[in-house]
Amino acid sequence: MADRFRLNYLKSTALERPDVNESFFSRHHIRKVRPSSPPLELNIPETFSNEAILKQVKTDLKNPDAKVRILAIRYYLEKHYPSIPVTLLQEILSDRDPDVRVEALRSLVQFKSPTVSSLLKKYLKDGDPRVRMTALRGLFQYQEKIDLNIFLQFLSDESSWVRRKVATLLGWTQWEGVLPILMELSRDQDAMVRKAALFSLATRYPEESENRLMEAMTDSDPVLRNWVKTTLEKMLDRPVKRRKGFLTNQG
Repeated sequence: MADRFRLNYLKSTALERPDVNESFFSRHHIRKVRPSSPPLELNIPETFSNEAILKQVKTDLKNPDAKVRILAIRYYLEKHYPSIPVTLLQEILSDRDPDVRVEALRSLVQFKSPTVSSLLKKYLKDGDPRVRMTALRGLFQYQEKIDLNIFLQFLSDESSWVRRKVATLLGWTQWEGVLPILMELSRDQDAMVRKAALFSLATRYPEESENRLMEAMTDSDPVLRNWVKTTLEKMLDRPVKRRKGFLTNQG
């Protein structure tokens, strides 16, 4: 009976696919199967104790195959948080594989609790950019006020992908005080980061961004210069009153 429960049995051909984001569990949950008739592999006896489940999950979290550890996280974290022992939660989030840490943070984000929020802030400094970005996205999903000083570390993040995502996310938020951060990112060494920051500036701060966009007309990147030119032309197509104000500011 215990063998039926083992997550290790899920190491089938489905798990050999390169995209581990589509798990055995998720593919079966997408199908509209009645809860009373789960797949054979998930047909866990109701009499199976929580202690036995926890013991098995602990075993699977030590499996050398990261895909098995990810499945254990998806099953256990999403069903049993916040009753998970803190020591086990710390062990999961300290996994040596960044994909496992990413999956753990993704699973935790759905739970609105101070503990999860503090964990997300902690992993903003993870050594892997994917983990840092997952933690940041999680904080944005919480829609809570974040100390803007947190974003200062991202201005010099080694990953241009992370810096670009930060610039994009700041364009979506309604928080006050992000203008200086976006201005700084609009001068990033990477053209894609500059473009993301300029787009967020033009969206959130159309008036304040005009001078910065004019400066970007001489940007070293030709693709960005062309984008800026198109953006400014759209601004000039606004109502006459607005356009006069813009031209006055430039004069």
